[in-house]
Order: sequence, then C-alpha cells, then structure tokens
Amino acid sequence: MTNDERRTTKETISPASLAKPIGYANGILTQGGKILFLAGQTGMDATGKIENPFDLIEQFRKTLENIKTIVNEAGGELTDIVRMTIYVTDKRAYHAQRERVGEVYRAYFGRYFPAMTLLEVKSLYDANAMIEIEATAVIGDS
Repeated sequence: MTNDERRTTKETISPASLAKPIGYANGILTQGGKILFLAGQTGMDATGKIENPFDLIEQFRKTLENIKTIVNEAGGELTDIVRMTIYVTDKRAYHAQRERVGEVYRAYFGRYFPAMTLLEVKSLYDANAMIEIEATAVIGDS
C-alpha cells in the first residue's frame, strides 16, 4: 500500500536558495496520517546486547533493521519516515566508511531520503554502541 492509498501526502521542500541536498532532504511537508516517534535505536539484539560491538557498518545495519521492525509493527514502511537524527561516536570512522554506509542505507530505503541530521557525540548510553538513530514517521490511515 502506497502513501497515497493511505491518504498521506509528503512533499519534499528544497528551496532554490539553499544548497542542493545530497543524501537527505531539507524538509518534508506531510498531510494526513498518524505520527510515530521512534526512540533512539541502536544495534541492540532481542537480549539487549549490542551486536558486533566494534563494527560500525553492522551496527548501522542492525539499527535500521530495528527501526524497520518498529515502523512495520505500527503499520508503516521505511519510506514513511520523515525525519532521522543519527548519532555517531566517531564521525571520522563514519565518513571513512560512507560508501558502505550508503550501500546499507540504500538496501533499506532505496533512493528515499528523509530530513536528516548527523551528530558526533562523546558516547552513547550503551558503551558498545557506535551509532544510535532517532526517527519520526508519518503513517497513513489504512
């Protein structure tokens, strides 16, 4: 079921006076649907342990899988996400692996890009976590 079939509309906002966004959207205007706020997700498994404690790419993959699980449980899909805030403990490591990050991202989202922010933080709640992502989705009424 597409967003239109669920009576939700999304419009990407990219003013010509701003730099063209690559890999994110400057803004997304939505109408209709329900808002889902996702708590920060990490590469945590069902037992509460971080999978692959020293592998940023695998933690990113597991984090996106956890986000997908929550959005699907709420009746949505990943392209219903309109905002993501990505927290990393090592921005240089993230940049050094950005091609692999992009491959994992596209495996989940394709060429869809919500409004996004990347922040480097000193640490995350779980000492083994290298990445945490908060998200907001707008899910249409079924």
